[in-house]
Amino acid sequence: MAKFRLPPLTLFFVVPLLAASAVAGQEMVPAMFIFGDSLIDNGNNNNLPSFAKANYFPYGIDFNGGPTGRFSNGYTMVDEIAELLGLPLIPPYSQASGDQVLHGVNYASAAAGILDITGRNFVGRIPFDEQIRNFENTLNQVTDNLGAADVATALAKCIFFVGMGSNDYLNNYLMPNYPTRNQYNAQQYADLLTQTYSQQLTKLYNLGARKFVVAGLGEMGCIPSILAQSMSGSCSEEVNLLVQPFNENVKTMLGNFNANLPGARFIFVDVARMFQDILVNARSYGFAVANRGCCGIGRNRGQITCLPFQTPCPNRDRYVFWDAFHPTEAVNILMGRKAFDGDLSVVYPVNIRQLAEL
Repeated sequence: MAKFRLPPLTLFFVVPLLAASAVAGQEMVPAMFIFGDSLIDNGNNNNLPSFAKANYFPYGIDFNGGPTGRFSNGYTMVDEIAELLGLPLIPPYSQASGDQVLHGVNYASAAAGILDITGRNFVGRIPFDEQIRNFENTLNQVTDNLGAADVATALAKCIFFVGMGSNDYLNNYLMPNYPTRNQYNAQQYADLLTQTYSQQLTKLYNLGARKFVVAGLGEMGCIPSILAQSMSGSCSEEVNLLVQPFNENVKTMLGNFNANLPGARFIFVDVARMFQDILVNARSYGFAVANRGCCGIGRNRGQITCLPFQTPCPNRDRYVFWDAFHPTEAVNILMGRKAFDGDLSVVYPVNIRQLAEL
């Protein structure tokens, strides 16, 4: 992992404290720290011995920097949110150095899960526990230099975006080589995940995080990879029902955090509700294809995901899915905007704009 150079990192905490209005301009928060999986990874897996990589064409075909490690044709959801917050795009932990880290760091890793064992089929990945340790490394380097009180004041204003759990289902529970399906029913597994997740989020709170955006799981039974396994070609109700208890648990957990952790503000982004809306009303959003990937092979272009130098569909902004698992840039931008400015039907108890302004 890249080692951070101290002076600019120190700057990162001093700037918001001493001269935020003069320096930041339109920035709504000093920084955003991002934890998650391939939906928001932007290059942390590039140098890992991992099968979960997207640093090759046609990934990034519509992104200014080309293939960066984003699992999309262009922007991810957090890229759009960063832009709406008035921040530059947040760099990956593996590459961030110097003044690149002034506005936060992205620790997300493709194939990563809440459970350390999740995603082992892909070999290299950075589970949530390790992502938190990487954040601690970032913190330790500045706290020694600047003092805990100043760091705590600055951190309390930053946004912490967390989107975990998809792989704990797709690349653990639903995988035949994992024992979890035999050990737990849907509710028991959701309880196990939430128990672990609760400890992890509490650790971030104890490290100084106060403003949290936590994304729920989407309609995973409707992704091309799952559709390709369905003889009817329609969404797997079984998979959608499987992840429901997790989303319900997370909502309850965040409510408890808001009631019991002093100064904490946790908001829930209802990705399942957003995705349902996009799938049901695809045409009104300008999407023509909602049941297969733009880049991939086999049934629903979901049996094998997008391969190096494969030719993707030309009309990418008309597709809901980019590959077997991930949305297109058009959907990522739409969901980022809904999370940022949406009403209580998709994000609560407040949206990201309101959280930033608190």
